[in-house]
Amino acid sequence: MNPEQRYLSVTQLTRQIKGLIDKSPLLNDVFLRGEISNFKHHSRGHMYFTIKDEKARVSAVMFAGNNRALRFRPESGMKVLVRGNVSVYEPYGQYQLYVRMMEPDGIGQLYLAYEQLKKKLDSEGLFHASRKRPLPNFPDHIGVITSKTGAVIRDIYTTVKRRYPQASISLYPVAVQGPEAAPGIVRALKQANEDGNDVLIAGRGGGSIEDLWAFNDEQVVRTAAALSTPLISAVGHETDVTLMDFVADIRAATPTAAAEIAVPSLIEWQQKIATQKTRLQQIMQQIINARKEKLAYMKNAYAFRYPEQLLKQKEQELDRNLDQLHRAMQTRMQMQRQQVNEQRRRIASLKPTHLLEQKRKLLETDTKQLEGNFQRLLADKANRYERLLEKLTLLNPMETLKRGYTVAYRDEQLVKTVEAVDLEDELRLYFQDGYVKAEVTEKGTETFVADKGDATGGR
Repeated sequence: MNPEQRYLSVTQLTRQIKGLIDKSPLLNDVFLRGEISNFKHHSRGHMYFTIKDEKARVSAVMFAGNNRALRFRPESGMKVLVRGNVSVYEPYGQYQLYVRMMEPDGIGQLYLAYEQLKKKLDSEGLFHASRKRPLPNFPDHIGVITSKTGAVIRDIYTTVKRRYPQASISLYPVAVQGPEAAPGIVRALKQANEDGNDVLIAGRGGGSIEDLWAFNDEQVVRTAAALSTPLISAVGHETDVTLMDFVADIRAATPTAAAEIAVPSLIEWQQKIATQKTRLQQIMQQIINARKEKLAYMKNAYAFRYPEQLLKQKEQELDRNLDQLHRAMQTRMQMQRQQVNEQRRRIASLKPTHLLEQKRKLLETDTKQLEGNFQRLLADKANRYERLLEKLTLLNPMETLKRGYTVAYRDEQLVKTVEAVDLEDELRLYFQDGYVKAEVTEKGTETFVADKGDATGGR
């Protein structure tokens, strides 16, 4: 064999490997469980992603003809169950999984941790809009927390110097992924805050959720929330969202966009100033022209050309106005006099003294009539009083006693009939001037009569 024939080309080797894999029954129908990362949905409909677990990963593709049947939208961090076959992508000599079927298998651990921490911090108010601080309009010092290598610092530096060259930039280099990333970012944020920067930019380029995880770290997020310096988050690309984006005062889609947000455009401000200057000059010129026209008008006015004649004319106008004022005052006074005379005439026609005399006479008559009625009423009351007094006098038992009658009491009880008294009872007889005690020795039915000789009763 020709020694040269022993050497295979890369293409030949790749095809042989591809042939071996394609013919393997174990690899033609593979069932796989894993977590999606680096997911990309191409504009032509194909889906490119990585299936991984804790220790390994494999590239995968799901063509549009297969993924149209999916009832969910795959995302990075999602755990899935897939079925397909393994083959080799020849241009890169890379084996990959060609997925024919896919279904969700719960949420990936990192994605679940992300959602849980997001909910926790949001409930504490760390993402509330009221905590957002305004950015300075013209910052002098900008602190950048990112890797010292890569395109991020270069893009930020280039953009700032192009837009606002007088601003200074301080780089706080950190690892943006890996176990040392989160502690380094925390230290850099605190140091940048203490150094008196006017605004801070923290970020890195795009990547998977694992690559960006340092900016989802709880300590990093809480440190960012405690800053007194306004912070712009520029982590990943526009589709990458981290917890740093929620806690920052402003989120920028890219590092370049962050630099554009942080500083104004000097050229734009110069253009604005030039525009305002031009407008101000135009307005001032319009005012000057208007004042010149007014001055020219006043200069050519009659008052400035013939002041003596104008003064004489005004003197005449003053005399005429004074005459008109005097006549108007005379007319006014004459009208007032007429009104006063008319009022006097009306008052005289009413004769108030005559009316007063009539009312006085009527008052005297009413007073006399009232006094007469009162005297008659008083006399009637006095007569009625005398009659009532006479009746009371007649009914008074003392008056009866004065006429010679007596009243008998037995044991403090008034004796009204003979039947109420027994023989030998003691009676108390009351006269007008006192009483006597008497014992009953005799009872009878003979009644009292004024003339004893006419009495016919028995005993």
